[in-house]
Amino acid sequence: MEERFKILVVDDDPDIIEAITTVLESIDEYDVHTARDGMECLESIKQDRPDLLILDLLMPRMDGFAVVRELRERLRYRELPIMILTSVREDASYRRYELETGLSMDVQDYIEKPVPPAELLRRAANLLKRG
Repeated sequence: MEERFKILVVDDDPDIIEAITTVLESIDEYDVHTARDGMECLESIKQDRPDLLILDLLMPRMDGFAVVRELRERLRYRELPIMILTSVREDASYRRYELETGLSMDVQDYIEKPVPPAELLRRAANLLKRG
């Protein structure tokens, strides 16, 4: 049996979750799980660490900025590949994170929505190969 890569997709929009999940599940080697906010995301990661985290930034209860900060503060999760998939402009996100934390946002990829399915698959595959 082939090893399957576990991908956790975190977004508060059910339509986005469905679309991303459908695209990723077209690849047999991907086992896709979802969460609807940062708190669900961290709980899911504690239960079963994914090989890749695809994370929105703007969500209720706990946003993606806080998730990145929390994961990078914990040694166990520092090497977890994170792909940001959001409607927020990249330069604005990095500036906000740096202003709030004094640190550079440590993520492996950043995609502004909408993303073509082929591009999402290509970039996810690249991160999983690196990881």
